[in-house]
Amino acid sequence: MFGLGPMELTIILVIVLIIFGAGKLPEIGSGIGKGIKNFKKAISETEEKDAEKIEEEKKS
Repeated sequence: MFGLGPMELTIILVIVLIIFGAGKLPEIGSGIGKGIKNFKKAISETEEKDAEKIEEEKKS
């Protein structure tokens, strides 16, 4: 995707461990997961509203 191989990913993981510590990683992962879930939910709600508007315009 970004040209990252296993070595680069390992280096990034080590840097993250050094900066945040092993105890904070689950919290960070949970926060990122919740953010992605909310983002997907917002997108799907927007698409549903757009579809409803299109259906209403077709009926008019």
